[in-house]
Amino acid sequence: EQARLKAQATKIEAESELERLTHARDAELKYVSEQNKMELGKSTAISNIEVKKFKEMVEAIGANTLLAMSTAGPDLQVRMLQALGLKSTLITDGSSPINLFTTASGLIGGLVPSKRHHDDGLDDSLA
Repeated sequence: EQARLKAQATKIEAESELERLTHARDAELKYVSEQNKMELGKSTAISNIEVKKFKEMVEAIGANTLLAMSTAGPDLQVRMLQALGLKSTLITDGSSPINLFTTASGLIGGLVPSKRHHDDGLDDSLA
């Protein structure tokens, strides 16, 4: 009789522990879900603000002004991009392929020393 009561008590304890863990997991999932919803809302709001800001900048500059600046020389194109708040961009008409590896090294410019200009006295044919 005593063993049966002890087994029944152990079963009740295990079931209550399982129920507690289940409630804790449910609460954690709800919390994470709410956090994700809030983060998504924040990101959406920031994106909408950036889109609105860009549209207002384009409207303030004017479509005709942007057209004139884009067909002008490279110096005015740089000014146009700076006025739009763009730090770096790649503009193409889409009719010719672009090698992005050489383009990237061209954008970096003099930051990376070229290996070809380094002369250590060794014959390149031996390397």
